[in-house]
Amino acid sequence: MRLGVNLDHVATVRQARRAAEPDPAAAAVLAELGGADGITVHLREDRRHIQDRDLRLLRDIVRGRLNLEMAATPEMIDIALNVKPDQATLVPERREEVTTEGGLDLAADQASIKRAVSALRHGGIFVALFIDPEPESVKSARKLEADAVEIHTGMYANARSETSISREGERVAHAA
Repeated sequence: MRLGVNLDHVATVRQARRAAEPDPAAAAVLAELGGADGITVHLREDRRHIQDRDLRLLRDIVRGRLNLEMAATPEMIDIALNVKPDQATLVPERREEVTTEGGLDLAADQASIKRAVSALRHGGIFVALFIDPEPESVKSARKLEADAVEIHTGMYANARSETSISREGERVAHAA
């Protein structure tokens, strides 16, 4: 098992304070010193937390795996091909969300996702798709030639009753 640390909330605090700290690059160093195997950041189109500069610095200093969460847009593909993270995880982006609340709609966005997967893989980047815990999504990800999937577990995490917890846990297990 490997530990990846997501630094988005470190950057959120920095951006909210309109300050230079806390610094995601410093947090990455501390996370790796503490045993993290990888660092994850989401460079959003609206740049609400992680900034382009953060990503460039992280690429230079992260010793483990750098995972870039990103939308399947031409701008983000160009950035990824330039920065060369070890992994790019394609995620949906909805401006009204505070955090990603669901997986990619692989049926509706098939063409753009296929283009992104192809370009990133051709650039030597390992590609994962962030999907809902649905067997059809897993099959679609395979057809799109993704290297891996990350299963959205938000419904499981937010479940409160034993019935809901069991149902959502089974959905995740069945998709895996």
